[in-house]
Amino acid sequence: MTLIDRCRRGEVDPIVKEAAAKENMSAGDLARRVAEGKAVIPRNRARSFKAEAIGEGLRVKINANIGTSSLDSSLKNEIEKLHCAVRYGAHSVMDLSTGADHREVLARVLEESPVMIGTVPLYAAASGGAKFDRDSLFRQIEAQAKAGVDFMTLHCGLTKSALEQYDPSQRVTGIVSRGGALLARYMKTNGCENPLYEEFDWLLDIARTYEITLSLGDGLRPGAGADSLDTLQLSELCILGSLVRRAREAGVQVMVEGPGHVPMNEIGAQIALQKKICDGAPFYVLGPLVTDSVPGYDHIAAAIGGAIAAWHGADFLCYVTPAEHLTLPDLEDVREGVIASVIAARAAEVARGYPAAISRDRRISEARKAFDWETIFSLACDPDGARAKRKKTDSAQMCTMCGELCAMRH
Repeated sequence: MTLIDRCRRGEVDPIVKEAAAKENMSAGDLARRVAEGKAVIPRNRARSFKAEAIGEGLRVKINANIGTSSLDSSLKNEIEKLHCAVRYGAHSVMDLSTGADHREVLARVLEESPVMIGTVPLYAAASGGAKFDRDSLFRQIEAQAKAGVDFMTLHCGLTKSALEQYDPSQRVTGIVSRGGALLARYMKTNGCENPLYEEFDWLLDIARTYEITLSLGDGLRPGAGADSLDTLQLSELCILGSLVRRAREAGVQVMVEGPGHVPMNEIGAQIALQKKICDGAPFYVLGPLVTDSVPGYDHIAAAIGGAIAAWHGADFLCYVTPAEHLTLPDLEDVREGVIASVIAARAAEVARGYPAAISRDRRISEARKAFDWETIFSLACDPDGARAKRKKTDSAQMCTMCGELCAMRH
């Protein structure tokens, strides 16, 4: 029996109680949202950590991506990134390793992580240029489920019919999802249907067995603002909506992933469409980036988009680092990416009217009025950074910007 099954029977699971306490809401209220599919609590049966809920009416959650590649691989570095991401506010970490050491990295990440862990099993199946097929892909999915992965991104909505309609000349950047591109190549080479779509019931059986939350990936997402809301993206979204309903009927928790490049004026429409078509399933967005022209500063573009998206109802923000589109993120990139997403989430929570968020902002404002620096640091999204900046001044009270002309002092 899965968590959804227990919630539908009226049981208040300890996991639900734990997650509800963090939201300052009743366990019964959260259990109802899980039963309806409006919230998910990703946690594999094999793992034990403090559960977090994602979804309607809850705090905005943040994910950080880490992982080796075939060109840059260091287990030590990825473990450091894991702990850095959690320290600065990530509620989950996805291990996207594709290097030769991907199995070892995932094992260590699962062993050391105090938060939920996600993966894209297709990456591991295709790592090192390996030619995957249906059976090897599903073996990888089950192996990662057995290892303890809490949620998986699976590009189930990229169908053969959609691929047949795809015209590369109508998109600036084509298919930018790694998972989507790998599947598209496999389907065209073999003249077959997407195995994740065709064998969705098999996938549901694995998810039920290990209590895996499915994160339905958007393999046809726009990779440029100019491609946002095109027919290819929308056709995939409709398929994902039907798969959401099948997962819920099977008692499997499910959320839906959203686009990474969206102009500011289209973000509200993107969120509304997803929530409508996918019946209120939790929405997980990469950014989104509101402009394509700031390489090296994409974390700022993503924070702007993430704040707007969360204000309009997105539930889960995947961070973007300054290294996006340029290179594998290092430790400082991870820190900056997480902090940018935390700022986006905090801004959205205030706009949503969450009492805890409004109270936090009021408390830090009162601390500024009182020159209570320790309280300011304790409430800051980056206490270490704020404290380091403050140490640059010798003044016991005022900052060095206004000095004797400090308005609050007068």
